[in-house]
Amino acid sequence: MYLKKVDGPRAVTLPDGTILTRADLPPKETYRWVASRKAVVVQAVAYGLVPRSEVLERYDLSEEELDLWTEAVRRHGISGLKVTAIQKNRTTEG
Repeated sequence: MYLKKVDGPRAVTLPDGTILTRADLPPKETYRWVASRKAVVVQAVAYGLVPRSEVLERYDLSEEELDLWTEAVRRHGISGLKVTAIQKNRTTEG
């Protein structure tokens, strides 16, 4: 079995005990960003599975977009990543 050489860990353990691996990341060609996919990307960066720069390049995200996702998780949990929650939170916080 051949393992592709990668920088950093192949897997990280999250605070709830689950293991997050590079195989859990959404495909590079993802264009439909549902809350669960955003959450995996945010967790991967937060827990050191992949560097922020790699995520920005891999998914063609802006720094602002990734920052919005990260802040939504920090403030409201994974449910804060749902589009309706983001819209609602913008109107109540703005």
